[in-house]
Amino acid sequence: MQMKRFVPQASTLLLTAGVALVLLGCGGGGDDPVDTACAVTNTTGSVVVGSGLPGDPAAPEPSSGYRTGYKPVHAKSYMVVTANPLASKAGCDVLKGGGTAADAAVAVQMVLGLVEPQSSGLGGGAFMLYYDAKAKTVQSYDGRETAPATATENYLRWIDDATDQTTPKPNARASGRSIGVPGAVRMLDLAHKDHGKLPWKDLFAPGIKLATDGFAISGRMADAIAGARTNFLRDADATATYLNADLTAKPLGTILKLPAYADTLTTIANNGADALYTGPIAQAIVDKTAITTSAADGSAITPGKLTLADLSGYQAKKREPICTTYRAYWVCGMPPPSSGGITVASALGVLENFNLGLYKPTALDLEGGKPQVMGVHLVSESERLAYADRDKYIADTDFQALPGGSADTLLNKSYLRSRADLISFSTSMGTAVAGNLGPVPLGVDRTPESGTTHMTIVDKDGNALVMTTTVESGFGSFHMTHGFILNNQLTDFSATPTDGTGALIANRVQPGKRPRSSMAPTLVFNVAADGTKGDFVMGTGSPGGSTIIQYVVKTLVGVLDWGLDAQQATSMIDFGAANSPTTNVGGEHPNVSAANSGAADPLVTGLRAMGHTVSVSAQSSGIGTVLRVQSGGAPALQGGADPRREGLVLGDTFTP
Repeated sequence: MQMKRFVPQASTLLLTAGVALVLLGCGGGGDDPVDTACAVTNTTGSVVVGSGLPGDPAAPEPSSGYRTGYKPVHAKSYMVVTANPLASKAGCDVLKGGGTAADAAVAVQMVLGLVEPQSSGLGGGAFMLYYDAKAKTVQSYDGRETAPATATENYLRWIDDATDQTTPKPNARASGRSIGVPGAVRMLDLAHKDHGKLPWKDLFAPGIKLATDGFAISGRMADAIAGARTNFLRDADATATYLNADLTAKPLGTILKLPAYADTLTTIANNGADALYTGPIAQAIVDKTAITTSAADGSAITPGKLTLADLSGYQAKKREPICTTYRAYWVCGMPPPSSGGITVASALGVLENFNLGLYKPTALDLEGGKPQVMGVHLVSESERLAYADRDKYIADTDFQALPGGSADTLLNKSYLRSRADLISFSTSMGTAVAGNLGPVPLGVDRTPESGTTHMTIVDKDGNALVMTTTVESGFGSFHMTHGFILNNQLTDFSATPTDGTGALIANRVQPGKRPRSSMAPTLVFNVAADGTKGDFVMGTGSPGGSTIIQYVVKTLVGVLDWGLDAQQATSMIDFGAANSPTTNVGGEHPNVSAANSGAADPLVTGLRAMGHTVSVSAQSSGIGTVLRVQSGGAPALQGGADPRREGLVLGDTFTP
């Protein structure tokens, strides 16, 4: 098929109201006879989230790979999308009460740490982008975990560099070695001080109430508990919290009360973020990291080396976001130590050289239609090139400078045009080679990542927040204290300091260093007449480990190039590639024929004919998207929650 090169030109984002809201809705505003803001509306009226009444989206049901029929939600002035209905309700209530997006994020995270502990919590880290609508500025906040001051380059590889060069027991993840200094709470404190309006202590009330009164364990959480059961047995706190008296996993629908978590939230609410980083809670984190024997059978656990000084010295950091133009838009993402912002921008910079508008999905429906073979090919090839540079060059820039000393070397238009020239119009490149961007050879690191959750929030003043937060793998390190799970984030470092050639790996362990991430919270703006960032267009992001980048690129392309609404772009088939011959086409999606490895699916067979090795394994994105749109001639917010998880969009009433 003959391909056409595309010279970027200004274009207009065309968004429509889409299908009328009947599910996952937003209730009425303050001037309505009945104020149903932050409730779910359907054909029988409105339902308060968490009420337990019929239609309550928080009612536990078995987890599933994909729920069909999600429709775009519209709101007048504020909106929140999270991966759990109870967290969305907490954030929406804060917005309804006049809080900012930063205020809402605090409330959301405190609830997520209770109802989705397998993904994020007080013992984990986070990255955030915040758009201040009044100042028209974008700021990134880095709450990534750090390695202990005494960590060596072989901290995850050997028990001791000199005396015991064997792997930490029972493995690096489940040992104390995987636990980094938690950063999420300190980061939220920093963002709240910059952008909050409501008192810090008031934002913990929803989480405290849920932990005290109890909530029903959801399908995804029940599955995660069952999967972690054996590992929980090593930890007395985790065993008591998530397992029954007979040591079976607590199942779907179990009412879980967690007074220890309520006590911790109360302490942080009353005493500030310092309460997690100094004093009894900090000491408990250090003590749990240092355990040496399993609670189940007394077998050895290799301790970590976190100290009180590591915790008290932790700093969340404000960094300059990665902002680049893509066609008629500014796209802003996280800088290192996350690779997400640069890698998303790199893939988009390659794609900018092609007219993707020619390859819109066909058979468009609520689920995002069917992507065309050439569209998936171009996106996947651009991602291979972007991941190749990511794997070699990106790490914590406080320790390892980017080529040329800034992101521009990786992201300037001429370089990315040369990368686009490497894409064949008919055949997949399989595995890409990183660009030659400097005299210092660096080893290639493809360390996998897992876990995470995401929130997207817009408040009444137009401030927008995107935050991806994580404990790394499901239930982190399986270590638990004071009602919360401790992360295993340090396993995002390369366990070995050099690659097979002996070249140093940028993402190796070093004292105080932050491991590389793929988290990619993203904000999009129009390009103003003077070339600067104009009006807010879009916020999105996703969990999913190293595939986060693919999920975010897919969603951005869906909206900016293919004109999909927030829900269609979010729901659309997850597709893309890291730097390997394998291209992902999410087989959980109803528009994919995944039987017999996709042998009868035209998208899959078309890609295979171009040399792609296609996997139709189920994808586990958790995308949350908010767009600024015109609907019925009136400005509105439009939201979409990923049907692959338990997410919910909530906001105030919109009447076009």
